[in-house]
Amino acid sequence: MKKLLHIIATPRGDASSTLKVSGAFLVAFRQKHQGWTVDELDLTKEEIPSMTVKRVDGKYALLNGKDLSGEMKESWNEIVSQIERFTSADVYLISVPMWNFSIPYTLKHYMDVIIQPRYLFRYTANGPEGLLKDKKMVVITSRGGDYSSAEGKKMDFQEPYLRSAFGFVGITDITFINAEQMAYGEELQKKSIIASQEKARTLATQI
Repeated sequence: MKKLLHIIATPRGDASSTLKVSGAFLVAFRQKHQGWTVDELDLTKEEIPSMTVKRVDGKYALLNGKDLSGEMKESWNEIVSQIERFTSADVYLISVPMWNFSIPYTLKHYMDVIIQPRYLFRYTANGPEGLLKDKKMVVITSRGGDYSSAEGKKMDFQEPYLRSAFGFVGITDITFINAEQMAYGEELQKKSIIASQEKARTLATQI
């Protein structure tokens, strides 16, 4: 059975502009793909393991081509559990607001946990190689300002970072739906959300 992993990186619940858009996506997606499983990972509710000294040592051991054993391997198993949950998905939906021109710390923490050598990428004689091929990702964001202009793009460290980081591990088919101008008043906010919801519904039927 195919799976969509919905990664939620906003703590605002029903008040979230981001989730209003991703909610529209999911309704349309479930109607189109009734045989799929939707796995929800709420980063503000689920406990993501920390990168302790022992786990960081494990990462460097893997980078140096060594196998893990003993306490280091046992400690690393929690990381592997998160990695396997991520890699088992066929499609990813990330609901993420823009915080300080980038992503919330919860999503950065999660990415630091799952993006590990041997699992999501490997180093070869020709350089790094992403191991997650033929997967799709949809990123739905909400932003207080307008980052669609040439000047606005200079301050957008969210989309370029996510494209680069997930592209590094092989996920290059990434579509962004950005609900802009959330802080520009109720009228513009509502208009932007409605337009983004329509884009989300259309995209959900095309996957």
